[in-house]
Amino acid sequence: MTEFVELDVRPVLRAGGEPFSQIMGAVQGLAPGQGLRLFATFKPTPLLRVLGSQGFTHEAKELTGGEWQVDFTPSAGATGNAIAAAPAASGEAGAWPAPVREMDNRDLDPPEPMVRILAATETMASGEVLAALLCREPVFLLPELAKRGHCWRGGFEPDGKTYRVLIRIGAAQGAKA
Repeated sequence: MTEFVELDVRPVLRAGGEPFSQIMGAVQGLAPGQGLRLFATFKPTPLLRVLGSQGFTHEAKELTGGEWQVDFTPSAGATGNAIAAAPAASGEAGAWPAPVREMDNRDLDPPEPMVRILAATETMASGEVLAALLCREPVFLLPELAKRGHCWRGGFEPDGKTYRVLIRIGAAQGAKA
């Protein structure tokens, strides 16, 4: 039987925060055979895919008031360390070419910015750069970009409200073109 470490991110979400790094920290801190019991204000569908790609199965149940409990159970070979590689991909050395495409997704609600950005990357050639503006840090997008072989760089603009991400299309994508 799996022992679960509980993490309640509802207060962070209610305050408008992004608990992704807190969740991934908890996943990375799991001992062998431990699972994560997550409490959230919504069903964290993108997170289900992220942890699923790391070998976790999940069982989600809706609680009262539209809140959710999700139990993430590790399967053989599951690792919470795979996500750590995503930000490292952004550190690719050398100058990047100017973006060939610019997107402003600040007025869109999640998950639409992620959906649009991933769709745009599918149409681009290896080495090309996409620039996107967002109203928050794209914590679910970044590991998905790394998984698809793309590099990224990003950060908040001086206004503190706009997150700008540059995405360099990886070689794996170029093989499709």
